[in-house]
Amino acid sequence: MSADQQDSPDHAPLTRPRLVATALFYAVAVGFFGYLSYYYLGRLGGPTQLAVAMVPVAIALVFLNDARYGRLYPALGPWGGVIAASGYLAILVYCAYYLSVEFDAIRIFRVGFWNAHDMWVGGTVAAAVLEYTRRKYLPVFVINIVLIVYTLYGHHIPGMFSHTGFTWQRVVSAASLEISTGVFERLSQLGLTLIGSFILVLSALKAFNCIDSILRGSSRLAARVPRLLPQVAVLGSFGVAAVSGSGAANAATTGTATIPALIRAGLPRVKAAAVETASSLGGQLTPPLMGIAAFMMADLMGVSYFDVVARGFVPALIFFLGVAFSVHLLSARYFKYRVIPAVEPMGLMDWANIAAYVLSVAALIYYMGVLRQSAMNAAQTVFIGLLLGLSVLFFIQCVRERQRRVSVWLAPFRRLIDTFATTTSELVVLLASLGILTAMFTITGVPTKVGVLVLEMAQVNLVLMVLVAFAFGYLVGMGLPVAPTYIILAVVIAPFMIRAGFNPWVVHFFAFFVAVFGELSPPTSVTAAVTSRIAEAPFVATMIHAMGLCMPLILMIGAVFTRPELVVEPGAAQLTAMAIVLMATLAMSFALQGRWASRVSLDRLLRFTLAALALVALFHPTQSVALGVTAVVAVALAVGLVRGGRLPELRDPVHERNLPK
Repeated sequence: MSADQQDSPDHAPLTRPRLVATALFYAVAVGFFGYLSYYYLGRLGGPTQLAVAMVPVAIALVFLNDARYGRLYPALGPWGGVIAASGYLAILVYCAYYLSVEFDAIRIFRVGFWNAHDMWVGGTVAAAVLEYTRRKYLPVFVINIVLIVYTLYGHHIPGMFSHTGFTWQRVVSAASLEISTGVFERLSQLGLTLIGSFILVLSALKAFNCIDSILRGSSRLAARVPRLLPQVAVLGSFGVAAVSGSGAANAATTGTATIPALIRAGLPRVKAAAVETASSLGGQLTPPLMGIAAFMMADLMGVSYFDVVARGFVPALIFFLGVAFSVHLLSARYFKYRVIPAVEPMGLMDWANIAAYVLSVAALIYYMGVLRQSAMNAAQTVFIGLLLGLSVLFFIQCVRERQRRVSVWLAPFRRLIDTFATTTSELVVLLASLGILTAMFTITGVPTKVGVLVLEMAQVNLVLMVLVAFAFGYLVGMGLPVAPTYIILAVVIAPFMIRAGFNPWVVHFFAFFVAVFGELSPPTSVTAAVTSRIAEAPFVATMIHAMGLCMPLILMIGAVFTRPELVVEPGAAQLTAMAIVLMATLAMSFALQGRWASRVSLDRLLRFTLAALALVALFHPTQSVALGVTAVVAVALAVGLVRGGRLPELRDPVHERNLPK
């Protein structure tokens, strides 16, 4: 398969319509990349003016990207999608030009008294955002439409959620022209500025095929020590997930390699799919390139991104160790086939890519944590270093291989622009859609009304308040990506939980964990859907088994309240809380995945007792009691591991018959 084919999600040959759409896409993508790169170096104009100019361009890019793969309105035929994308491009470029030229007039001189042309331009941008959201993020679109209808006709709703109702003009202005709310507000600005600068780093790594290099390195390590194959699969998925930034995308990328290898190593199909699901979710938690929600947390709390990252290391470590421990138990429990994974040779660029990945992570931590540079400056410095270093090594490799094709020499830079433009534009459109959502929330006062209910729960019992908040987040998170779920929780629930007396860091990490859990929770886990399809395993069973492997995340949702030291202050203050939570997590994982005795009734009794002790250690309010129970749990866990290691391996005849040949 050629490099071009590898980059494309659709391997069909380029037809004339798609060639036209591709040419338009790259023309706009180069301008988008150049404009944002210039902004990152000089920050001219400020983030608000940047959003006004670039949000319409980002919307045009996502439509062009779909058109070049034939996914934009396929019912219109080969040319229909291209013509539609071209129309979007022309209109949205005009909107960007008009809003930039009239920026001061719209924001200052005509504020509250916008003319009809202002309304048309603002409404067009908002409508284009909703149209793309309808096609790509249907649950977000439905929520937005419901909120818009509620904003218009809220006077028909009885009770405390009734309001006087707003006009279409107010809805359009709140969604666009007011700028402090809607498609141009701080969420879109965050996507174009801080998050965009980190996407540049990820794009540089992906441009030189860092993901492929990580997978080759993982296969090489597994081939040397076959017993470590399941753990290497977890480690490789964690590494790739940190680069891909999406659980589902990571599962689709690495799952095709890791899931068949895990099945051949002895894991039943459903458990192999569950392992990849759990590993892929780890990228959302892994610093210093945590998911989009972490950037939003820094913005909403008014702190630096590194303040979030520094507190995120311990939860990420607990999650990684917990998943790795569960995988170890599964590996010991099932019959291990003596298979050695296929190993591709490691070239100069593979070693350079792995080194670049490790160095970029270390450099980001150094610049943000030691030198205390802003996150954007740190990302820019790392990006420039990555691009220069990897480019030199790539050119050396081309010279050594006597490569004379210009397309090969330019391929990494084309992938860089392609990856940056598509990833950033899709993110910005999603955040713009969330801007519409928060605008409707704001003008109708929904957060205040929900907050009153939450505070009433707090007066009854704080535990009940937390449970209600979790239930709200669970329902919201069904079918939504991590970022929308976190934003809704942070806007609607978090302020009132803080007012009830909870530490802000505790509340926001709680919202963050619940949002990540939404990627996993039944019945709408997209990541589990991808892995179950690869493994040819039942979807529901994959979700259930993945939830067992993700026990660390589930427990941390509650543990941040009983062990707030876990996230309140980074450093030594976290160590005691980490020891308690980690040991309780490992014990719960053993209770679910391990074996203590051959006799089923005795085994269940002992594992149930271990789980009960783990819950006491995790949630007992007195730290001295929790530490004492943790010591007992540690001893019991050690005994269980020794006893379990002496039990015979389990065989699954059905699984063995279905092994891939």
